[in-house]
Amino acid sequence: MKIIASEYVDLIKYPIHEVGPARKALINESNLAIKDDGCVVLKGFIKQERISELVAECDRVESQGHRNFTRTNPYFLSDREDLPLTHPLRRFYDRSNAFVPADNFGSKSILRAIFDWPAFSPFVKEVLGEENFFPYADPLADVTVNLAEEGGGFPWHFDTNNYTVTLAIQNAERGGDFEYSPMVRSLTDENYEIVEKVLDGDKNLIRTLKLEPGDLQIFKGRYSLHRVAPLAGLRKRYVAIFSYVAEPGMVSSPQRAKELYGRVLPIHLERAGLRADSLID
Repeated sequence: MKIIASEYVDLIKYPIHEVGPARKALINESNLAIKDDGCVVLKGFIKQERISELVAECDRVESQGHRNFTRTNPYFLSDREDLPLTHPLRRFYDRSNAFVPADNFGSKSILRAIFDWPAFSPFVKEVLGEENFFPYADPLADVTVNLAEEGGGFPWHFDTNNYTVTLAIQNAERGGDFEYSPMVRSLTDENYEIVEKVLDGDKNLIRTLKLEPGDLQIFKGRYSLHRVAPLAGLRKRYVAIFSYVAEPGMVSSPQRAKELYGRVLPIHLERAGLRADSLID
């Protein structure tokens, strides 16, 4: 049976499929939020009565997740012993969660159907107000599920891809809040001093979101430092990730592909130098 993405989305609240004043107003409101702090959340984007199907999909593939227990800095780079210990490149944190790679979400996947739905990506593009907007070409990373268990989370980091769209599917029993510091860096400035303040816990620079199952978040994770707070309880946290970039053909670096997905494909090596900016990562 063919999966129809529009049957899962609350189109009364979010009429992204119809050109008209309601869709335009939604885009304008969302665009203002993005410009303000690089983030917008569409509460209840997925119908509540369909969320259990998404949980079941995640349950079926969670065993394919690449579980990684490591220490990493916000840039997923090696230590720089030539820098002071307080420098962000030298600030390493425990990371223990898992990503289910994109090649587990085929034609029978609800998440894949949403990502491929002709109404979805154009809506995201208009919300972001970006002309250069392309689906991530990485066969392991365009549609993924991040899963985390008790004690896990995701420490402070920047994304490789410019724009990340996440769909909350299942929360942990406790913890797991999304914390971010909006637009910390730019294409021309890493702003290490501000990054250092965030890592030191400066509450004036940090915002916190409690995302509920069915919420869609559109986020400029390339420029905003962010983390998922540690989790507690037996229930796993599931979040689907739909990824986009500013240049066609971009994929993960070999180092990040290996770390996050457990594999390096030929395409990662072939396109290792293809970048949309000069940020360190």
